[in-house]
Amino acid sequence: MAATKAEQGLVEQWRGILALHARTQCELDRALHGHGLCASDFEVLDLLSESTAADDGCGYRVQEISDRVHLSQSALSRLIGRLEKDGLVDRAMCPEDRRGVRVALTTKGRALHGEVRPVQRAVLARMLADVR
Repeated sequence: MAATKAEQGLVEQWRGILALHARTQCELDRALHGHGLCASDFEVLDLLSESTAADDGCGYRVQEISDRVHLSQSALSRLIGRLEKDGLVDRAMCPEDRRGVRVALTTKGRALHGEVRPVQRAVLARMLADVR
């Protein structure tokens, strides 16, 4: 069955979105590599920085992070483990639910996030300039 013009337009639009995402992800990885981070690392630090600014700085539960970043549970767990090993985040049991784990930025993590944030935002501005 031949695709209609409308269907083909949707497919092309979807493929364009995927290509833009892939190019942007590669550019972010290149720009952040010199700071010891990849795009996914920065995404988690950036999310945690929002938590620090919005509340008492106690971070997010791992499940809350998982809901907002596009990683599998196991990949997110490994990423958080690396960030913790590097001294950028701390993990602790949730006081409200001992089965859960909270993740928060450390002082070192906040400092690195502040240093790298302008780099990440510049890449996004450049890569997404034509999308707006």
